[in-house]
Amino acid sequence: MCHQTVSLVARHLESRGIPTVVIGSARDIVEECGVPRFLFVDFPLGNPCGKPWDRAMQDAIASAALDLLVSAWAPRTTVQRPEIWNPSDDLGWRDNFMRVDAHNRAALAREGEARRRAQAAAKAGQSAG
Repeated sequence: MCHQTVSLVARHLESRGIPTVVIGSARDIVEECGVPRFLFVDFPLGNPCGKPWDRAMQDAIASAALDLLVSAWAPRTTVQRPEIWNPSDDLGWRDNFMRVDAHNRAALAREGEARRRAQAAAKAGQSAG
């Protein structure tokens, strides 16, 4: 789910007396929204609770979130987890995240054109019905 949406929902719940902790990896967005408690995990988007199938890491992150719920010392508290996403596991996610270069430009262009065709077809089907 979108970091901004989660942050705004957390603020709404907090205003109604329901404590929250946001676990996420888009620090700038979450902190700008001003959530009361934020557990920052410096991982690729979509993986805020740890690597897939790494139960120990996931348990540690979930436990840290619960600890933060109890121990936050001030409004807008951010705690950063120490885990790292090992670049040797996935060819350096930070270096390759959203990269467009000569090696993938043609494939991305094909995928984009296929998506635009699918969207146009779906739109045409909606207006025909």
